[in-house]
Amino acid sequence: TNLAQNFVLYAPKDIIAGDFYWMEKVGSRVLVAVADCTGHGVPGALVSVVCSNALNRTVLEFGITEPGKILDKTSELVLEAFSKSDKDVNDGMDISLASIDTETFDLQWAGANNPLWYVSSGELHEIAAHKQPIGKVEQPTPFVTHSLKLNKGDVMYLFTDGYADQFGGAKGKKIKYKPLKKMLLDNAHLSM
Repeated sequence: TNLAQNFVLYAPKDIIAGDFYWMEKVGSRVLVAVADCTGHGVPGALVSVVCSNALNRTVLEFGITEPGKILDKTSELVLEAFSKSDKDVNDGMDISLASIDTETFDLQWAGANNPLWYVSSGELHEIAAHKQPIGKVEQPTPFVTHSLKLNKGDVMYLFTDGYADQFGGAKGKKIKYKPLKKMLLDNAHLSM
């Protein structure tokens, strides 16, 4: 595989869903993303197809590999696709997108409403998301690319709100983010 230790937890409620994961290799860099498109069932899945296609075009056709710039171009392509509809489409996508250099462990990351969590030296760190979706926005601002150096043993988590929004447990409540952070930190030392 492109990343030796990894896992994907993908358990959609329906056969088709608005969440998807995506990966592309460019030179020594592995681009990996998880995304959540608005709409459930068939509408969400259709938006996912448009958004996934826009990511592919941005990287493969336009040759853009910096995460912030990928999100800017992807948003432009998604809006272009939606403009061809005879209805006003207000759907969009939240995404966490990382670019990892497999030789140097340099990480570049950008997020639209979804943050990046990583565990380093036994502590969980967060890089906050840009509070703007991919898609129609009143006054859009360019997405920011964050850079950091990963160390051997660091663990990175890309996710949508799907896990934290699950209902369960004895009281049937949402899991939420704080317990999710604790669970990930408590288990970060284990193999993927």
